[in-house]
Amino acid sequence: MPTPTDRVHDAYRRIAEADRPEVWITLRPEQDLLVAAKAVEDRLAAGEDLPLAGTLVAVKDNIDVAGLPTTAACPEFAYTPETSATAVRRLLDAGALVLGKTNLDQFATGLVGTRSPYGAVRNAFDPERVSGGSSSGSAVAVALEIADVALGTDTAGSGRVPAALHGIVGLKPTVGLVPATGVVPAAQPYDCVTVFARDLATGTAALRVMTGPDAGDPYSRGWPADVRLAPRDPARVAVPTAEGLAVLSDDERAAFHAAADTLRGAGVEVGTVDVAPLLEAATLLYDGALVAERYAAVGEFLSGEPESADPTVSGIILASADLPAHALAADQHRLAAYRSTARELLAGFDALLLPTTVGHPTLDQVAADPVGENSKLGTYTNFVNLLDMAAVAVPAGVADGHPFGVSLISDAFDDQVGLDLAALLIGDDPGEAYPGPGVELAVFGAHLRGQPLNHQLTDLGARFVEATETSADYRMYTLATTPPKPGLQRVNEGGAAVRCEIWRISPAGLGAFLAALPAPMTLGSVTLADGRSVVGFGCDPSAVEGAEDISRHGGWVAYRESLAG
Repeated sequence: MPTPTDRVHDAYRRIAEADRPEVWITLRPEQDLLVAAKAVEDRLAAGEDLPLAGTLVAVKDNIDVAGLPTTAACPEFAYTPETSATAVRRLLDAGALVLGKTNLDQFATGLVGTRSPYGAVRNAFDPERVSGGSSSGSAVAVALEIADVALGTDTAGSGRVPAALHGIVGLKPTVGLVPATGVVPAAQPYDCVTVFARDLATGTAALRVMTGPDAGDPYSRGWPADVRLAPRDPARVAVPTAEGLAVLSDDERAAFHAAADTLRGAGVEVGTVDVAPLLEAATLLYDGALVAERYAAVGEFLSGEPESADPTVSGIILASADLPAHALAADQHRLAAYRSTARELLAGFDALLLPTTVGHPTLDQVAADPVGENSKLGTYTNFVNLLDMAAVAVPAGVADGHPFGVSLISDAFDDQVGLDLAALLIGDDPGEAYPGPGVELAVFGAHLRGQPLNHQLTDLGARFVEATETSADYRMYTLATTPPKPGLQRVNEGGAAVRCEIWRISPAGLGAFLAALPAPMTLGSVTLADGRSVVGFGCDPSAVEGAEDISRHGGWVAYRESLAG
């Protein structure tokens, strides 16, 4: 297995081979990173638990890394922070190694990757085409297999569009889950730190480390007590009507329908919805008064007309200087109405499947029509943060000769639902569950997979963890209930091991589950064969008086099969 030092040598070899200097604004000297890699190896040798030991990270240059300049792709704006952004610090604490700072559309304003005085970032596989932005350099660093993961930011789609144009994964969590402390704002209430990776498990591992509230970011949030940890069973996914896909080419439309068919083939129920209200909401970000957020972020600086300001970026931001406060208030009210509409539209669905972007312009096409081509790329992305939703962008084949991608968009905090469905779509492993909270619950009978009450778990977003068994301290009995259920009792002697399943459920979900629990069932502590204690089903001792002892079968399913036999 390669050491962190080996990984550093490999990365700098790839940097030299790729010869893409426009990817980086600041690249750390290899020797500096070798010293950092040795420090990680020393921490491992000392027994530290470092889940990201040796993981190579590229960081978009609007995110602070201590000791490296933050430019936001504008040299006159540059400053050198003494402390790293919270997201970066958490990665470093987990053993990651930062290669350097990547190029971007200036002040994270754009979806093309060409709006930078440090040069247009060319697509990793087709240098005549754009990389996508604003997180352009970060996506290319991953696509060229230089970095394992890269940090981007996403206000209008910058963590997703570049992923689609490179056939990689883009993870855009619920706004606020990853703190934006130490990030140059674009539109602060809607900004989101994102992750690019070549597979879901790697990206999720980085995302998990960075997640958690931070006092420095007033918009940061923690997981709610009722967070869903998995999709329903069967999962339900919405797709647009034909009108909602009209902007795609025939080839892109065929690729999108193929992705939907893949989900159907995996047992997902697919239904159509009219996405027009969502696409209307998207126009508020740039065509409405919400663009004033961008002036609040860097408008005063740009009003000084710095020499390296990108004219398209300056034009967008400075145009909002004279927007009246009542216009912003009116658009905020419209946005609240759109959020309500979106919840109603997608009620009963686990996620919405959309194309990530439209087309793949050349550098020349963007130069000829910088705003028009940019707007087209954001057709299906601009509304997501405005409506407080999460998204996972994944590859979905090729269309018109270039990579095509789709996104699974879920409600706020349903991040794991989107990850699981994305994994199902691309045949990938989503890795360890992303959300932090959860209670392990042992079930023994009617709540097992394939049994009649299992839906009570999946309806609450519970997640299957493993099949296992208890310690040899229990007896199992049949209970006279409808539907039939087993009753588990701990005994001092003469016990047996009983097969069970472990599910993880949110704290609020467990409370709802307990509130609906009928007599004589109870919840209490159950000891597993490996010595762990988890919450598990039991029953009132009086309920087993005269009941049949079925412990010899080893579990409920085997007992039911014996009756059928």
